[in-house]
Amino acid sequence: MRRVWAIAVLALLMLLTVAPLALADDGGSAKGMTALAAGLGIGIAAVGAGLGQGRAVAAAMESIGRNPNSADRIQTPMIIGIAFMEALAIYALVIAFTLSGKV
Repeated sequence: MRRVWAIAVLALLMLLTVAPLALADDGGSAKGMTALAAGLGIGIAAVGAGLGQGRAVAAAMESIGRNPNSADRIQTPMIIGIAFMEALAIYALVIAFTLSGKV
């Protein structure tokens, strides 16, 4: 059930983010939707990256707590994974800046 809600919310957010591209006229609604898409895009990316990083670190700390000798083998892949998550948030920031430049 949780997955269905996540997919529905993701589809709605993608619709809100892509909607400004469908509005080709130069009216105020296109600029407003573009600003909305930029704000929602970076907000959603920040929340997603934060939740993903928190979950990854929690799992790593739990496994280190269970087996302290494996800390050096867990820490490096965890940091690489967190860097990839943060890169996705930075990509969203670049897209938000690009969209806000069109306002």
